[in-house]
Amino acid sequence: MTSDMTVIQISKPGGPEVLVPARRPLPKPGPGEVLIRVSHAGVNRPDALQRSGNYAPPADASDLPGLEASGHVATVGPGVARWREGDAVCALLPGGGYAEYAVAPAAHCLPVPAGMSLEAAACLPETFFTVWTNVFMAGGLKAGQVFLVHGGTSGIGTTAIQLARVFGARVFTTAGSDEKVAVCEQLGAERGINYREEDFVEVLQAAGGADLILDMVGGSYLPRNVKALKNGGRLQQIAFLTGPKVELNFAQVMVRRLTISGSTLRPQSVAAKARIAEALEAHVWPLLAAGRVAPVMDRTFPLEEAAEAHRALEAPHVGKIALRVEGR
Repeated sequence: MTSDMTVIQISKPGGPEVLVPARRPLPKPGPGEVLIRVSHAGVNRPDALQRSGNYAPPADASDLPGLEASGHVATVGPGVARWREGDAVCALLPGGGYAEYAVAPAAHCLPVPAGMSLEAAACLPETFFTVWTNVFMAGGLKAGQVFLVHGGTSGIGTTAIQLARVFGARVFTTAGSDEKVAVCEQLGAERGINYREEDFVEVLQAAGGADLILDMVGGSYLPRNVKALKNGGRLQQIAFLTGPKVELNFAQVMVRRLTISGSTLRPQSVAAKARIAEALEAHVWPLLAAGRVAPVMDRTFPLEEAAEAHRALEAPHVGKIALRVEGR
C-alpha cells in the first residue's frame, strides 16, 4: 500500500470544471472505521451542491466529494470485528469517495450483494439509505397504499419505484418525457405521469389521493403535493431542486390531518445511519441478491473525468452515474 493516493478535489466553488485531480496522503481509519480501497464511487446531487459551494461537509468529514463507494477493505481500525482485509463492501461515506482510498464507519458498510458488480454496488448506499429511511421508516409505506415519487428516473426515483412495488404499494411517479415515463412503468410504476403534459394532482385525485409522497422538487410542488394527498396522507421532503420557499395554506394540513416531514441523510449520527444499514441488510439485501431490485445505471466515467460525470449528472439521464477508480 502506498503512502499517498489520487483524489478529485474541489479547487474552488463553481461548475464541474473545478473538480481537479490531486495527490493526498492516504487516510487512516480511526476506532470503529475501515479503510476501503475504492473500486467505484457513486455520483450524487449532494456532490454537485458541495462543488458549487451550497452544501458544506460536516466539520469532521473529508472535504472531498463522494458519499458512497464500493471496493475492498484495505485495513480496519481499532474495535472493528465484522470486517477483514479483502472483504468486498459498499459503504455510505461522510465524504471522500472521489479517491483511491476512503474511510468509512464500519457500521455503514454492507456486503456487496451476491452476484452484483462492484460498479453497481457503489450506487446502492446513498439512494437506498435515503429511500428506506424516508419511504419506509419515516413514511410508513404499507402494502396497498398509494405512493407518489417525483423524479422517477433519478437515482432516488428508480430505487423508490422498485422498493415500493416489491413491498406491495401502488406506485405513481412523475417524469419529464414519454420515454422516461415508459422507463418508470417498466420498473414497476402503475402510472407514470409526464409532468409536461399532465397534472399529477388530477391523476392522483382520480386514484383517490396519495398516502405518501416523496418529493425532491420543492417550490410550487409543495402546495400541489398537499392537494394530491388523501386525508391523513404524508409528504416526505428530501430536497428542493426548485427552491425551499413557497406560500402554503396550512389550514388544509390541519383540517385534513396531513403530515409534512423531511430529512437529509448526511448530518445524521453514525448510530442513526447504522440502524438504517441494519434494516437494509435485513429487508432489502436479500431482494438485491435475488435480482428483484437493482440499481439502474446510466454511465460510468474514469475518476479523472469527474467533471464530465458532473456534467452528465446535471443533464438529462436515467438512474445512477458512477466513477471507476480501479482499472481506469
